[in-house]
Amino acid sequence: MGMMKEFKEFAMRGNVVDMAVGIVIGGAFGKIVSSLVNDVIMPPVGVVLGNIDFSQLAITLREKTADAEAVTIKYGAFINNVLDFIIVAFCIFVVIKGMNQMKRQEEEPAKEPTTKDCPKCCSTIPINASRCPNCTSEIEAA
Repeated sequence: MGMMKEFKEFAMRGNVVDMAVGIVIGGAFGKIVSSLVNDVIMPPVGVVLGNIDFSQLAITLREKTADAEAVTIKYGAFINNVLDFIIVAFCIFVVIKGMNQMKRQEEEPAKEPTTKDCPKCCSTIPINASRCPNCTSEIEAA
């Protein structure tokens, strides 16, 4: 029973759940990008290049026979997949760049204080002051 409890703790750990969610969303995002490339970007590119359907572009090495299927190099599908990769890689780059920028803002050190409170009258005075201008008390250096 100890192993099942240990597995449950592992599976419910925050980073494992986050990773699973990321994988599911990444898969869905991949489908969206594939549809964008195949259904939105490539048809106009094909029309501009003379009504070319990139998904059908291939080099036939051996024709189909009664005994065997045709052997082809489907370079049109490869072009579509390269565009998919470039779009996904760019999106990941933009997300990571944004996250790094946010992280840098969080990591910026706090500025040194320039004022302090007078221990006698509680008024705000410069950090290097040796006497309070309000109550004229002498103040020890910080």
